Parts: sequence; structure tokens; C-alpha cells
Amino acid sequence: MNEASPIIDVRGLTKIYRTEEVETHALTGIELSIRPGEYVAAMGPSGCGKTTLLSILGLLETPTGGEYRISGMPVGTLDASERARMRNRHIGFVFQAFNLIGDLSVEENVELPLIYRGGIPRSTRRERVRAILDEMGMSHRLRHYPGQLSGGQQQRVAIARALVGEPSILLADEPTGNLDSKSGEAVMELLAALHERGATLFMVTHDPRYAQFADRLIRLIDGQIVDDVDVREGIHEGGLVTP
Repeated sequence: MNEASPIIDVRGLTKIYRTEEVETHALTGIELSIRPGEYVAAMGPSGCGKTTLLSILGLLETPTGGEYRISGMPVGTLDASERARMRNRHIGFVFQAFNLIGDLSVEENVELPLIYRGGIPRSTRRERVRAILDEMGMSHRLRHYPGQLSGGQQQRVAIARALVGEPSILLADEPTGNLDSKSGEAVMELLAALHERGATLFMVTHDPRYAQFADRLIRLIDGQIVDDVDVREGIHEGGLVTP
């Protein structure tokens, strides 16, 4: 395993949702380190805390307790604007629902993260957008709108948008959930190729077939990590060979 310092380091992470009547413990005592270039998949039953964990890793939600560091930097004390800035510069998201803006073209959708970052000339933005769309096999669709694309094509555009800012971490929440099996397999092959080039990925999935693309598989139950397995070696983090 890569011995570099963790790019994601979580210690004692908890998340509690409170209403007037109910207190829900979504995450309890999460310990997780992910090193640069690792590909980690998270699985577990509905409501186990997978998406909550991904949202906290992506700085979309704040934990109730514990510590979270990105490349050694504690992020728990950042204010909203600092979190948004770090999210824009270091984290790319791929969602099940694609989350493309329907009245913007493919090119304009992919350009958005660079616009939000600011300070990048328009010519440079367009050059980077067209390069990443070419890499995703979607350069011939840059003038099209999301509604004119298939589900698989929309997810390729969403991945291009996630990558155009050259993030340190790519977070994927059920990236094949709205796709047929053929398109889902194509998206997983694309993510695998990105990983082969050194990308750090954390993916939530319900499908064991797709979890096998990862280096590591963590399983959550009732807000706790109950298993951490080296997928390729079939070895638990504690050193036990899986059945």
C-alpha cells in the first residue's frame, strides 16, 4: 500500500441529526484514512450512513464530533466560505442524479467550477473544458444540452465537470444508480482508468460488482465501519484473509 501521508484522515467522527422529538446517530466513531491514489468503495444497507460520510468528506455537511483532515489540514473549524473554497479547489463530485443544469450546454456545465474558482481567463477555461470533454469522449457533444444526451453521456459530462478543476479527491455517490448495466459498466471502466492514472476516489455503491473495481471496500452498519477489506488481496486491515 502507498505509505504516503493520508489525503483523507478521519478520527472519531460522529454525526447526529436532532429534531424536537428524535435524535438520530447517523455516524458513530468513524476512523478512516485514505492515501493518495487509493480507490475506496463504501457499501452497506440503506440508512447505514454511507452518503452522510461522503457528504462530510466532501465538506457538504459538518460532523457533530471528531476530527477531519485533508492533506494534513484540519477542516472542522473552517467557515462556510473557506469550506466552499476548499471544496472547489480540492474535491470533485459525481452524483447518481448527474446534477447537470438543463439550460446550459455541455461546455457551459463543465466550465462552471472554473468560473466559480475565479481568476481563470475565459480562453484558458474553454481550453481545459474541451480537453477534458475530449478525454471523456464527449467533445462532439459540447454544444448539446443535457436533455439531448443519454444517461451514460450525462454521467460522462458530470465526471468531466468533476475533473476539470483537477481536484485532489473524487467523490462518487452511486454513480451508476440511474444507468443501465452497459452504461454503468462504461462509467466504472472510466473511473478505473482515472484511478490507474493516480486519482484518489471514494465511491458509495450498492452493487458488489462495482465495488470490486476499488482497492478497498469498507462496510458500514448503523453508522459504524464494521469491515475494511483489501479487495485485490482479500485481506482485512487487521491482516485476516477473507473467506
